[in-house]
Parts: sequence; C-alpha cells; structure tokens
Amino acid sequence: MNTPNIVLTRVDNRLVHGQVGVVWTSSIGANLLLVANDDAAKSELQQELMAATAETSGVGIRFWSLEKTISTISKASPRQKIFLIIKTPQDALTLAKGGVPIKKLNVGNMHHSGNKVSLTKKVYVDQADIAAFKELVKLGVDVYIQDVPDEKKILIEDVI
Repeated sequence: MNTPNIVLTRVDNRLVHGQVGVVWTSSIGANLLLVANDDAAKSELQQELMAATAETSGVGIRFWSLEKTISTISKASPRQKIFLIIKTPQDALTLAKGGVPIKKLNVGNMHHSGNKVSLTKKVYVDQADIAAFKELVKLGVDVYIQDVPDEKKILIEDVI
C-alpha cells in the first residue's frame, strides 16, 4: 500500500469549476483531480461538465464515491499529484476516518442554505459543519479557509 500523493484537499460545494480546475490546479502543481462525491460518481452530466474544465487545464480527472476513494486511493501511483475535491466537511471527515491521509483541508465555497451562518463571504456553516471541522482538527488536519491561492489563509479555529 502506497501513501497517495495528495497535494491538497478542498471543500467546495461546486466541486470542479474554473477556479478549482484552473487557478488552484496550476498553483499546487496537481496532475489529477479526484472528485470524491457519491452523486457526481453517478452523474454523467456532472462528469462531462467537470471533465471539460480538467481538459482545459491538461490534467486527468476521476469521479469516485467516498467508499471507492477510501478503498482505492492507496493504490495511486507516486507520480500522481492528487487534488482531492469534496463537497462537505462531513465528506472530509468520512474520508479521514476511513484512512485517506488528509493533511491539509482548504475550505473554499460553502453556499448559504437553511440555518447556516457566515464565517466569511463565501463560507456558511451549520452546527454539523462546525462539529466536522472540529473533529478534523482533532485528527491533526490543518483546516483553513482560502478562496484563491493568493489570499491569506484563515485558520478554521479562529472563526468557529
């Protein structure tokens, strides 16, 4: 079993879009986008749209369920520089508890819905999100909010 070369994990409820697929991918030197999301793993339409963005950046893209990510990511080649993209902090926690070695968690976009409150202008959370972030920090994950690479990081502990 290899330790996969995960260069960054990002929570973004939009998953792969221009900012993720172009700006972040080039900034971190990733050559593979791994979308770990149960819905996207089953949706051809979502996959087509996200694959077009990856193609623009000249990187590979995979769409795996959370379970497949947990069971398969350790088989990744060391030359794969993986940008792991997930939709929620709960997904990050599921992956981390499942043995996926997430060292850094970049929180990008979490849209407002229901009873979520604002941490920043692009990150809205509820109690379940906060609990997941706190548990990830306890597991030793460096969790921070950063919309784009040239913005200053905001440590999650400073805002929850």
